[in-house]
Amino acid sequence: MISQQYLEELAKYTEQKIAKVVLNGTIEISEFNIKEVDASTVMLQYMVPATAVSEITTIELRDITNEIISTNTVYVPISSDTVLMQTVKVKEVA
Repeated sequence: MISQQYLEELAKYTEQKIAKVVLNGTIEISEFNIKEVDASTVMLQYMVPATAVSEITTIELRDITNEIISTNTVYVPISSDTVLMQTVKVKEVA
């Protein structure tokens, strides 16, 4: 079993690595309203301007060198400026 303290350290490391969100492979968002760790969960909150995209089909988290940390396939229609909250949970899988 992995200790909770180590899971929290991994979450902090992950939060520090995240430099930006890339929507649909092209739209970069590097300003976060919230970017923090709570226990072993990374929480990100960011604004998606309606002028940037009409729908979101993929959300990527990338580091400073543009390497992908995670990718999620989604469907989020955007009809007005939208605030998204995304979480990354670091946990042990048995």
